[in-house]
Amino acid sequence: MYEYAIAWEWLAFATRWFHVITAIAWIGSSFYFIALDLGLVKRPHLPPGAYGEEWQVHGGGFYHIQKYLVAPAQMPEHLTWFKYESYFTWLSGFLMLCIVYYGGADLFLIDRHVLEISAPVAILISLASLAVGWIVYDLLCKSPLGKNTWGLMAVLYGVIVFMAWGYTQLFTGRAAFLHLGAFTATIMSANVFMIIIPNQKIVVADLIAGRTPDPKYGAVAKQRSLHNNYLTLPVIFFMLSNHYPLAFGTAFNWVIAALVFLMGVTIRHWFNTTHARKGRPTWTWIATVILFILIMWLSTVPKVLTGGSETTAVAPAFQQFAGDPHFPAVKDVIGTRCSMCHAVEPVYEGLARPPNGVIFENDAEIAAHAREIYIQAGRSHAMPPGNVTEITSDERKLLVAWFESAVEGKQQ
Repeated sequence: MYEYAIAWEWLAFATRWFHVITAIAWIGSSFYFIALDLGLVKRPHLPPGAYGEEWQVHGGGFYHIQKYLVAPAQMPEHLTWFKYESYFTWLSGFLMLCIVYYGGADLFLIDRHVLEISAPVAILISLASLAVGWIVYDLLCKSPLGKNTWGLMAVLYGVIVFMAWGYTQLFTGRAAFLHLGAFTATIMSANVFMIIIPNQKIVVADLIAGRTPDPKYGAVAKQRSLHNNYLTLPVIFFMLSNHYPLAFGTAFNWVIAALVFLMGVTIRHWFNTTHARKGRPTWTWIATVILFILIMWLSTVPKVLTGGSETTAVAPAFQQFAGDPHFPAVKDVIGTRCSMCHAVEPVYEGLARPPNGVIFENDAEIAAHAREIYIQAGRSHAMPPGNVTEITSDERKLLVAWFESAVEGKQQ
């Protein structure tokens, strides 16, 4: 059964790769159409119903693009729909959530120093938060507040900040950031699936039937598209944050998350304004740099990463690794070859924090990361990087024997 860990790791890698590919497709098309929409020019020769046009050059050719706010007078023979990029990005992201955080709930999802809950309860809370988030967002958009674009966005920002704080009261810092990204991405993808595409289909159906489409469907879709535009960059940040514990592993991680959303707004505002040919508001970059410096400062307060050396008791889910006969020898190897980096205060030159926030200062921390040690230092030579601590082949075999023995012992 220990080969399951290898297969699971490759499954996670394949899913992450697919998720990145679909995200590039979705975000790329989204950014392109936002820039195109803002850059449209109204000219007198445009056909009836056309809002604006844009001439572009790419790949050795010229493109002449026209936009109709409702629909052209005659239905085109072929329509290209941009929707599956969004759907598969969300589905692959949710699969990643299942593989990494639901499959490894005891290590990656639950922090019993934050909240003592079981894995099934934590997973149910996770799923419920994603569903409730979309429902609350959708109701706000459809309420009278939805007619005030910027007032609505201010209220939605308050909801997001509350969720940032709430997730840190439920899960590990890493899982909290990932869930905040998933929470936001769910809203964005549901906007496409539940609002934007259905509204466009209504317009197309009306056109085919010879009816005049109602402009409200386009207006609503455009509002949701605007929200997606400003939410994209923070989502990318949260999806990458699991590699940077200085972002999620601090006491002020929810404040950092709140500031990241503001940075998403300032950055996108510069691009949106520039694409609309309304100037280049350099103040947005100054604001972004100030926000980022503030985030850097918050990441070091306090200096000790959350969940560090306070964890001393071995969690039940990992007791087979601490109780295995190989463990004393493994602990010596970890202490000799890994502790110079994976400590609260690393002694390896150039490291101010333990890589990925992983610390090996007691039995609980070593046992909790048994699978990662097995894969990265046993079955592969990824750790230590460049074998800087000169771990021997016999020591790697010991790490492999330890994990496989513990897993086999649990199966018996």
